[in-house]
Amino acid sequence: AKMAAPMLQRGFVWSRTGIKVWAAAGKRSILSAAYVDSSKWEQRAKDKQNLAELAGLMDKTYERKLPVSSLTISRFIDNISSREQVDQAEYYLYKFRHSPNCFYLRDWSIHSWIRQCLKFGARDKALYTIQNKVQYGIFPDNFTFNILLDSFIKDGNYKDAMAMVTEITIQESFDEVSTQLLALYVMYNYLKTKPELTWEEERDLGASLLLTGLKQTNTVGFSSQLYGYALLGKVELHKGLRAVYHQMPLMWTPGYLNRALQVMENVASLPEDVKLCKEAVDVLEAVLKPVAVAETSQEEAEAAEEETPKQVQSEEMEKHRLPEYHEQFKVGSWPFP
Repeated sequence: AKMAAPMLQRGFVWSRTGIKVWAAAGKRSILSAAYVDSSKWEQRAKDKQNLAELAGLMDKTYERKLPVSSLTISRFIDNISSREQVDQAEYYLYKFRHSPNCFYLRDWSIHSWIRQCLKFGARDKALYTIQNKVQYGIFPDNFTFNILLDSFIKDGNYKDAMAMVTEITIQESFDEVSTQLLALYVMYNYLKTKPELTWEEERDLGASLLLTGLKQTNTVGFSSQLYGYALLGKVELHKGLRAVYHQMPLMWTPGYLNRALQVMENVASLPEDVKLCKEAVDVLEAVLKPVAVAETSQEEAEAAEEETPKQVQSEEMEKHRLPEYHEQFKVGSWPFP
Protein backbone atom coordinates (compact mmCIF):
# COMPACT_ATOMS: atom_id res chain seq x y z
CA ALA A 1 0.00 0.00 0.00
CA LYS A 2 2.98 2.35 0.49
CA MET A 3 4.30 1.71 -2.99
CA ALA A 4 2.34 4.48 -4.70
CA ALA A 5 4.42 7.59 -4.15
CA PRO A 6 7.91 6.06 -4.39
CA MET A 7 7.11 4.16 -7.55
CA LEU A 8 5.56 7.07 -9.38
CA GLN A 9 8.19 9.51 -8.18
CA ARG A 10 10.81 7.22 -9.69
CA GLY A 11 8.64 6.59 -12.73
CA PHE A 12 7.40 9.09 -15.26
CA VAL A 13 7.69 12.86 -15.33
CA TRP A 14 6.50 13.62 -18.85
CA SER A 15 4.90 11.35 -21.40
CA ARG A 16 4.34 11.90 -25.10
CA THR A 17 0.68 12.69 -24.51
CA GLY A 18 1.31 15.62 -22.19
CA ILE A 19 0.75 14.03 -18.80
CA LYS A 20 2.96 14.98 -15.87
CA VAL A 21 3.12 12.67 -12.85
CA TRP A 22 4.96 13.97 -9.79
CA ALA A 23 7.90 16.15 -10.70
CA ALA A 24 11.21 15.65 -8.91
CA ALA A 25 10.38 18.36 -6.37
CA GLY A 26 7.24 16.45 -5.38
CA LYS A 27 4.74 18.94 -6.82
CA ARG A 28 1.55 17.24 -8.00
CA SER A 29 0.40 18.03 -11.51
CA ILE A 30 -1.51 15.31 -13.32
CA LEU A 31 -2.98 16.67 -16.54
CA SER A 32 -1.96 20.04 -17.95
CA ALA A 33 -4.37 22.99 -17.70
CA ALA A 34 -4.71 23.01 -21.48
CA TYR A 35 -5.66 19.31 -21.51
CA VAL A 36 -8.67 19.77 -19.21
CA ASP A 37 -9.62 23.28 -20.34
CA SER A 38 -13.25 23.29 -21.48
CA SER A 39 -13.34 26.76 -23.02
CA LYS A 40 -12.88 25.54 -26.60
CA TRP A 41 -15.58 22.95 -26.07
CA GLU A 42 -17.98 25.55 -24.70
CA GLN A 43 -17.27 27.90 -27.63
CA ARG A 44 -18.16 25.36 -30.30
CA ALA A 45 -21.19 26.03 -32.48
CA LYS A 46 -24.36 24.57 -30.93
CA ASP A 47 -27.92 24.20 -32.19
CA LYS A 48 -29.90 26.18 -29.60
CA GLN A 49 -33.01 24.31 -28.46
CA ASN A 50 -35.84 24.67 -25.97
CA LEU A 51 -35.47 21.52 -23.90
CA ALA A 52 -39.12 21.43 -22.85
CA GLU A 53 -40.19 21.43 -26.50
CA LEU A 54 -37.50 18.90 -27.42
CA ALA A 55 -38.56 16.60 -24.59
CA GLY A 56 -42.17 16.86 -25.69
CA LEU A 57 -41.19 16.00 -29.24
CA MET A 58 -39.28 12.91 -28.12
CA ASP A 59 -42.14 11.78 -25.89
CA LYS A 60 -44.62 12.04 -28.78
CA THR A 61 -42.21 10.20 -31.07
CA TYR A 62 -41.88 7.33 -28.61
CA GLU A 63 -45.66 7.22 -28.08
CA ARG A 64 -46.08 6.72 -31.82
CA LYS A 65 -43.59 3.83 -31.66
CA LEU A 66 -41.15 5.72 -33.87
CA PRO A 67 -37.38 6.02 -33.31
CA VAL A 68 -35.75 9.19 -31.99
CA SER A 69 -32.62 10.21 -33.89
CA SER A 70 -29.17 10.37 -32.33
CA LEU A 71 -29.02 14.03 -33.42
CA THR A 72 -32.03 14.82 -31.23
CA ILE A 73 -30.33 13.21 -28.22
CA SER A 74 -27.15 15.14 -29.01
CA ARG A 75 -29.06 18.44 -29.14
CA PHE A 76 -30.73 17.73 -25.83
CA ILE A 77 -27.43 16.98 -24.08
CA ASP A 78 -25.71 20.02 -25.60
CA ASN A 79 -28.40 22.37 -24.30
CA ILE A 80 -28.38 21.20 -20.69
CA SER A 81 -28.22 24.24 -18.41
CA SER A 82 -29.00 22.90 -14.92
CA ARG A 83 -28.60 19.89 -12.62
CA GLU A 84 -32.28 19.04 -13.05
CA GLN A 85 -31.84 18.82 -16.81
CA VAL A 86 -28.97 16.37 -16.30
CA ASP A 87 -31.52 14.02 -14.71
CA GLN A 88 -33.87 14.54 -17.66
CA ALA A 89 -31.07 13.76 -20.10
CA GLU A 90 -30.31 10.55 -18.20
CA TYR A 91 -33.93 9.45 -18.75
CA TYR A 92 -33.75 10.08 -22.49
CA LEU A 93 -30.38 8.37 -22.77
CA TYR A 94 -31.99 5.31 -21.20
CA LYS A 95 -34.96 5.52 -23.58
CA PHE A 96 -32.66 5.89 -26.57
CA ARG A 97 -30.52 2.93 -25.50
CA HIS A 98 -33.64 0.74 -25.51
CA SER A 99 -34.76 1.93 -28.95
CA PRO A 100 -33.95 0.56 -32.45
CA ASN A 101 -31.54 3.48 -33.02
CA CYS A 102 -29.37 2.73 -29.96
CA PHE A 103 -26.38 1.76 -32.09
CA TYR A 104 -26.09 5.32 -33.40
CA LEU A 105 -25.32 7.17 -30.17
CA ARG A 106 -22.39 9.36 -31.23
CA ASP A 107 -19.00 9.56 -29.53
CA TRP A 108 -19.33 13.34 -29.21
CA SER A 109 -22.68 12.90 -27.46
CA ILE A 110 -21.03 10.65 -24.87
CA HIS A 111 -18.23 13.18 -24.39
CA SER A 112 -20.73 16.02 -24.07
CA TRP A 113 -22.75 14.03 -21.52
CA ILE A 114 -19.69 13.55 -19.28
CA ARG A 115 -18.71 17.22 -19.62
CA GLN A 116 -22.21 18.35 -18.69
CA CYS A 117 -22.22 16.06 -15.66
CA LEU A 118 -18.94 17.61 -14.50
CA LYS A 119 -20.13 21.15 -15.22
CA PHE A 120 -23.37 20.85 -13.23
CA GLY A 121 -22.09 18.87 -10.25
CA ALA A 122 -23.42 15.50 -11.36
CA ARG A 123 -20.20 13.52 -11.42
CA ASP A 124 -21.95 10.69 -9.58
CA LYS A 125 -24.37 10.49 -12.50
CA ALA A 126 -21.50 10.21 -14.96
CA LEU A 127 -20.02 7.32 -12.97
CA TYR A 128 -23.42 5.63 -12.62
CA THR A 129 -24.16 5.69 -16.36
CA ILE A 130 -20.69 4.36 -17.17
CA GLN A 131 -21.06 1.54 -14.64
CA ASN A 132 -24.46 0.76 -16.17
CA LYS A 133 -23.24 1.06 -19.73
CA VAL A 134 -25.53 -1.68 -21.02
CA GLN A 135 -28.55 0.36 -19.93
CA TYR A 136 -27.30 3.76 -21.11
CA GLY A 137 -24.84 3.06 -23.92
CA ILE A 138 -22.11 5.21 -22.36
CA PHE A 139 -18.72 3.94 -23.59
CA PRO A 140 -16.28 6.89 -23.25
CA ASP A 141 -13.04 7.26 -25.19
CA ASN A 142 -9.64 7.72 -23.52
CA PHE A 143 -9.80 11.53 -23.51
CA THR A 144 -13.19 11.49 -21.80
CA PHE A 145 -12.02 8.92 -19.26
CA ASN A 146 -8.96 11.07 -18.54
CA ILE A 147 -10.83 14.28 -17.73
CA LEU A 148 -13.21 12.36 -15.47
CA LEU A 149 -10.34 10.61 -13.66
CA ASP A 150 -8.58 13.96 -13.28
CA SER A 151 -11.68 15.40 -11.65
CA PHE A 152 -11.79 12.61 -9.05
CA ILE A 153 -8.04 12.92 -8.41
CA LYS A 154 -8.19 16.67 -7.80
CA ASP A 155 -10.83 16.08 -5.13
CA GLY A 156 -8.84 13.22 -3.58
CA ASN A 157 -11.77 10.88 -4.23
CA TYR A 158 -9.78 7.74 -4.94
CA LYS A 159 -12.62 5.35 -4.16
CA ASP A 160 -14.76 6.58 -7.06
CA ALA A 161 -11.64 7.05 -9.19
CA MET A 162 -10.86 3.36 -8.58
CA ALA A 163 -14.39 2.46 -9.66
CA MET A 164 -13.72 4.38 -12.87
CA VAL A 165 -10.43 2.53 -13.42
CA THR A 166 -12.33 -0.75 -13.09
CA GLU A 167 -14.68 0.38 -15.86
CA ILE A 168 -11.70 1.28 -18.06
CA THR A 169 -10.34 -2.21 -17.40
CA ILE A 170 -13.61 -3.87 -18.37
CA GLN A 171 -13.72 -1.76 -21.52
CA GLU A 172 -10.01 -2.55 -22.18
CA SER A 173 -9.25 1.10 -22.89
CA PHE A 174 -5.60 1.33 -21.84
CA ASP A 175 -4.24 2.09 -25.30
CA GLU A 176 -3.20 5.66 -24.44
CA VAL A 177 -0.16 6.21 -22.21
CA SER A 178 -1.93 9.07 -20.43
CA THR A 179 -4.80 6.77 -19.39
CA GLN A 180 -2.35 4.10 -18.22
CA LEU A 181 -0.48 6.56 -16.01
CA LEU A 182 -3.61 8.14 -14.57
CA ALA A 183 -4.95 4.69 -13.75
CA LEU A 184 -1.71 3.65 -12.07
CA TYR A 185 -1.63 6.90 -10.10
CA VAL A 186 -5.19 6.32 -8.92
CA MET A 187 -4.61 2.69 -7.94
CA TYR A 188 -1.49 3.28 -5.87
CA ASN A 189 -3.01 6.28 -4.11
CA TYR A 190 -6.10 4.17 -3.44
CA LEU A 191 -3.87 1.49 -1.92
CA LYS A 192 -2.25 4.13 0.31
CA THR A 193 -5.65 4.58 2.01
CA LYS A 194 -5.38 0.90 3.10
CA PRO A 195 -8.94 0.00 2.14
CA GLU A 196 -10.66 -3.13 3.45
CA LEU A 197 -11.26 -5.00 0.20
CA THR A 198 -13.83 -7.65 -0.60
CA TRP A 199 -12.64 -10.47 -2.85
CA GLU A 200 -14.50 -8.86 -5.77
CA GLU A 201 -12.65 -5.60 -5.17
CA GLU A 202 -9.34 -7.48 -4.96
CA ARG A 203 -10.18 -9.11 -8.29
CA ASP A 204 -11.03 -5.75 -9.89
CA LEU A 205 -7.89 -4.10 -8.51
CA GLY A 206 -5.73 -7.04 -9.53
CA ALA A 207 -7.09 -7.05 -13.08
CA SER A 208 -6.58 -3.29 -13.41
CA LEU A 209 -3.01 -3.45 -12.08
CA LEU A 210 -2.20 -6.33 -14.40
CA LEU A 211 -3.61 -4.83 -17.59
CA THR A 212 -1.99 -1.43 -17.04
CA GLY A 213 1.26 -3.05 -15.93
CA LEU A 214 1.45 -5.09 -19.13
CA LYS A 215 1.61 -1.81 -21.06
CA GLN A 216 4.76 -0.67 -19.25
CA THR A 217 8.26 -2.17 -19.47
CA ASN A 218 9.80 -0.57 -16.38
CA THR A 219 9.78 -0.79 -12.59
CA VAL A 220 6.24 0.57 -12.37
CA GLY A 221 4.95 -1.83 -15.01
CA PHE A 222 6.57 -5.01 -13.71
CA SER A 223 5.65 -4.21 -10.10
CA SER A 224 2.05 -3.63 -11.18
CA GLN A 225 2.01 -6.95 -13.02
CA LEU A 226 3.34 -8.72 -9.95
CA TYR A 227 0.84 -7.02 -7.64
CA GLY A 228 -2.00 -7.82 -10.04
CA TYR A 229 -1.07 -11.48 -10.49
CA ALA A 230 -0.72 -11.88 -6.71
CA LEU A 231 -4.22 -10.52 -6.03
CA LEU A 232 -5.74 -12.56 -8.86
CA GLY A 233 -3.88 -15.65 -7.64
CA LYS A 234 -5.37 -15.13 -4.20
CA VAL A 235 -8.87 -14.99 -5.68
CA GLU A 236 -8.16 -18.08 -7.79
CA LEU A 237 -6.92 -19.93 -4.73
CA HIS A 238 -9.89 -19.14 -2.49
CA LYS A 239 -12.79 -18.57 -4.90
CA GLY A 240 -11.88 -20.60 -7.96
CA LEU A 241 -10.75 -19.71 -11.47
CA ARG A 242 -14.20 -18.71 -12.71
CA ALA A 243 -14.35 -15.95 -10.08
CA VAL A 244 -11.19 -14.47 -11.63
CA TYR A 245 -12.23 -14.23 -15.27
CA HIS A 246 -16.01 -13.82 -14.92
CA GLN A 247 -16.92 -10.47 -16.55
CA MET A 248 -13.23 -9.56 -16.73
CA PRO A 249 -10.95 -9.60 -19.81
CA LEU A 250 -8.60 -12.17 -18.28
CA MET A 251 -7.22 -15.58 -19.23
CA TRP A 252 -9.30 -18.67 -18.53
CA THR A 253 -6.30 -20.84 -17.73
CA PRO A 254 -5.22 -21.52 -14.11
CA GLY A 255 -1.86 -20.55 -12.63
CA TYR A 256 -1.97 -16.84 -11.72
CA LEU A 257 0.44 -17.32 -8.82
CA ASN A 258 2.82 -19.13 -11.13
CA ARG A 259 2.65 -16.17 -13.53
CA ALA A 260 3.53 -13.86 -10.64
CA LEU A 261 6.66 -15.91 -9.97
CA GLN A 262 7.48 -15.79 -13.69
CA VAL A 263 7.34 -11.99 -13.57
CA MET A 264 9.88 -12.04 -10.73
CA GLU A 265 12.15 -14.39 -12.65
CA ASN A 266 11.92 -12.24 -15.79
CA VAL A 267 12.79 -9.06 -13.91
CA ALA A 268 15.75 -10.79 -12.23
CA SER A 269 17.25 -11.32 -15.69
CA LEU A 270 16.77 -7.68 -16.77
CA PRO A 271 19.26 -4.78 -16.35
CA GLU A 272 19.79 -3.61 -12.78
CA ASP A 273 17.88 -0.34 -13.27
CA VAL A 274 14.63 -2.34 -13.46
CA LYS A 275 13.48 -3.38 -9.98
CA LEU A 276 10.39 -4.71 -8.28
CA CYS A 277 8.64 -2.73 -5.57
CA LYS A 278 9.10 -4.50 -2.24
CA GLU A 279 5.45 -3.95 -1.31
CA ALA A 280 4.34 -5.94 -4.36
CA VAL A 281 6.73 -8.75 -3.41
CA ASP A 282 5.34 -8.68 0.14
CA VAL A 283 1.78 -9.06 -1.17
CA LEU A 284 2.79 -12.17 -3.12
CA GLU A 285 4.62 -13.59 -0.11
CA ALA A 286 1.52 -13.15 2.05
CA VAL A 287 -0.62 -14.97 -0.52
CA LEU A 288 1.85 -17.86 -0.79
CA LYS A 289 2.00 -18.53 2.94
CA PRO A 290 0.23 -21.82 3.76
CA VAL A 291 -3.18 -21.26 5.33
CA ALA A 292 -5.87 -23.53 6.65
CA VAL A 293 -8.54 -24.33 4.09
CA ALA A 294 -11.82 -22.64 5.04
CA GLU A 295 -15.14 -24.40 4.84
CA THR A 296 -16.96 -23.98 1.57
CA SER A 297 -19.96 -21.66 1.75
CA GLN A 298 -23.26 -22.42 0.02
CA GLU A 299 -22.60 -19.69 -2.56
CA GLU A 300 -19.18 -21.11 -3.38
CA ALA A 301 -20.63 -24.62 -3.59
CA GLU A 302 -23.25 -23.46 -6.09
CA ALA A 303 -20.58 -21.73 -8.16
CA ALA A 304 -18.47 -24.89 -8.09
CA GLU A 305 -21.39 -26.89 -9.49
CA GLU A 306 -21.33 -24.67 -12.59
CA GLU A 307 -17.69 -25.50 -13.24
CA THR A 308 -16.60 -28.42 -15.37
CA PRO A 309 -14.73 -31.37 -13.82
CA LYS A 310 -11.63 -30.21 -15.69
CA GLN A 311 -11.83 -26.75 -14.08
CA VAL A 312 -12.27 -28.20 -10.61
CA GLN A 313 -9.30 -30.52 -11.17
CA SER A 314 -7.12 -27.59 -12.31
CA GLU A 315 -8.06 -25.54 -9.25
CA GLU A 316 -7.29 -28.43 -6.89
CA MET A 317 -3.91 -28.84 -8.57
CA GLU A 318 -3.24 -25.15 -8.01
CA LYS A 319 -3.93 -25.50 -4.29
CA HIS A 320 -1.64 -28.51 -4.07
CA ARG A 321 1.12 -26.52 -5.81
CA LEU A 322 1.03 -23.75 -3.20
CA PRO A 323 3.90 -25.23 -1.10
CA GLU A 324 5.94 -25.56 -4.30
CA TYR A 325 5.29 -21.91 -5.18
CA HIS A 326 6.19 -20.85 -1.64
CA GLU A 327 9.47 -22.77 -1.76
CA GLN A 328 10.28 -21.30 -5.17
CA PHE A 329 9.65 -17.84 -3.75
CA LYS A 330 11.90 -18.41 -0.69
CA VAL A 331 14.92 -19.67 -2.65
CA GLY A 332 14.79 -16.91 -5.26
CA SER A 333 16.99 -13.83 -5.32
CA TRP A 334 14.55 -11.11 -6.19
CA PRO A 335 15.39 -7.62 -7.50
CA PHE A 336 13.88 -4.95 -5.29
CA PRO A 337 15.43 -1.92 -3.59
